[in-house]
Amino acid sequence: MATDMTATAPEAVQCPVCFKDFKPATINGHLDVCLLKSVTDSSPSTTHESEPPPKKSRISAEAEPPSPGVSSSSVAASPSSSMFSLFQTNKSKAAVQTERNGSLFSKSSAVNKGVKRNLLREAEPGPAGAEHLRSQPSEFKGQGLKTTNDSSPRTLLTTNKPLAEALRPNTLEEYFGQNKVVGQQTLLRSLLDSQEVPSLILWGPPGCGKTTLAHIIASACKKKGTARFVTLSATSAQIADVREVIKQAQNELRLCKRKTILFIDEIHRFNKSQQDTFLPHVECGTVTLIGATTENPSFQVNAALLSRCRVLVLEKLSVEAMGSILDRALATLQIRVLGQDLANFTDGDQSNGHEPKIFIEQKALDTIAYLCDGDARVGLNSLQLAVQAQLSSAQPSGQDGSQEILVKEEHIKEGLQRSHILYDKAGEEHFNCISALHKSMRGSDENASLYWLGRMLEGGEDPLYVARRMVRFASEDVGMADPSALPQAVSAFQACHFIGMPECEVILAQCAIYLARAPKSVDVYKAYANVKVCLRSHKGPLPPVPLHLRNAPTRLMKQLGYAKGYKYNPAFSGTVEQEYLPDELQGINFFTWTPSDP
Repeated sequence: MATDMTATAPEAVQCPVCFKDFKPATINGHLDVCLLKSVTDSSPSTTHESEPPPKKSRISAEAEPPSPGVSSSSVAASPSSSMFSLFQTNKSKAAVQTERNGSLFSKSSAVNKGVKRNLLREAEPGPAGAEHLRSQPSEFKGQGLKTTNDSSPRTLLTTNKPLAEALRPNTLEEYFGQNKVVGQQTLLRSLLDSQEVPSLILWGPPGCGKTTLAHIIASACKKKGTARFVTLSATSAQIADVREVIKQAQNELRLCKRKTILFIDEIHRFNKSQQDTFLPHVECGTVTLIGATTENPSFQVNAALLSRCRVLVLEKLSVEAMGSILDRALATLQIRVLGQDLANFTDGDQSNGHEPKIFIEQKALDTIAYLCDGDARVGLNSLQLAVQAQLSSAQPSGQDGSQEILVKEEHIKEGLQRSHILYDKAGEEHFNCISALHKSMRGSDENASLYWLGRMLEGGEDPLYVARRMVRFASEDVGMADPSALPQAVSAFQACHFIGMPECEVILAQCAIYLARAPKSVDVYKAYANVKVCLRSHKGPLPPVPLHLRNAPTRLMKQLGYAKGYKYNPAFSGTVEQEYLPDELQGINFFTWTPSDP
């Protein structure tokens, strides 16, 4: 009940004592301070006009009827009975509230003399959002709102909450990198806009936006009040928790005609029997299930549950999407890119001159975008860590507040603390290293081959990419000099596909050593390259296939001369003299032919 009234309460609530506006979540704490202050500041004659009544518990005081000598206005103004009636935003009623204040002061001064209201408030339930006031020290109560309003966006950098969680978007307009799933013209986007949320399984790598998409759906549901949103994690929730949520969803649907959206994070952690709990309730529409998983749903989610849900495949975030996410974070934190928009930065931060100005190099942002491997959580938290390190190590600024902090690329790399910071798998280093590996194997240098292989794998390269390059090398550079090199490379690729990293690194190392030690021959590569040049440089129509090389499955084709004169090689004991090339290419040898030949 308290939660519902808090949801419908006005944004600003006027204190009946000092007539200042506060949020509903902080008004009770402010009343504690304000009322006690009024009692302390009142004259001694006022406080001692009557003897204080016996101390009673808050519950018993509320249960007793008002005494005949007490006016109804004073009873209405008592904190216990008028907790919600005091929440008035119309300032035109100040005169009525002033009359109430008189009786409020006299009654509260008598009841609360010598009684610590903080202890009473800890024993009584209050509106949602007031729980944090109970845990705060008494001297900080009533100050939370002021701190929130006056705080700078930069406080997000110094809080204990990770930046990825603090900057989690609430709308699809701020959701980057998954246009194929929730783009403007997609079916899911239209369903979300119309509040018709189907049961979903979100499948994608870590940090691609699965949980964020669920929170966006929750934010839209809470804003329009179309559904309840409940979040559980399969890593900690038990089947009893799921049944309790389903029971509440049934009551909510029966009494309030409101649906319940149940978000299960890491749903693959539930076993098959636990997942069966959702089946009848998803089938009849009691709950709308949204599950998030990093594992393949085909293997980790029940087929029956999978058939009742729509699977959305979220891709790893691209470098461009990571750039947009980082730009949004910089705008929120008031951090400027070095050399860009410096005039606006100076003009826009005059009011916060006491805070250091934070700059970041564009190269540092590019490093985050490339090295976070499409994981927005890693990218944002790396940015937060690098900025926090520079803020803590900065020297105290002078009174002019001209301190400036610059976040460089080496700060980002130091914050990541990962060995692949010297390898950019989406940039120039990617091509440099694969070229070095290829040429080292071609030169039969097995030590260099192992080094460049390790440089790529430890830097985060996809092992299947390296295996594909080795399959190509087995035919291009080894070729017919060792025909078993190709099966070796294909087997290495399949093994890497089966077991993945880091176990497959030894398989790739074995294949690299084998290819480096194998004899080399480029005859196959050159011969086929000559065939392509011959075909592309031919003038006029390509020569037809000779008649004796064509099949003749029908009588008409036999009458036209198809297959006439063909010599079936197994029928002869010796060498068969027969032409297999068109007349225009008789005698050509593609192993020795060059485009300059006539």
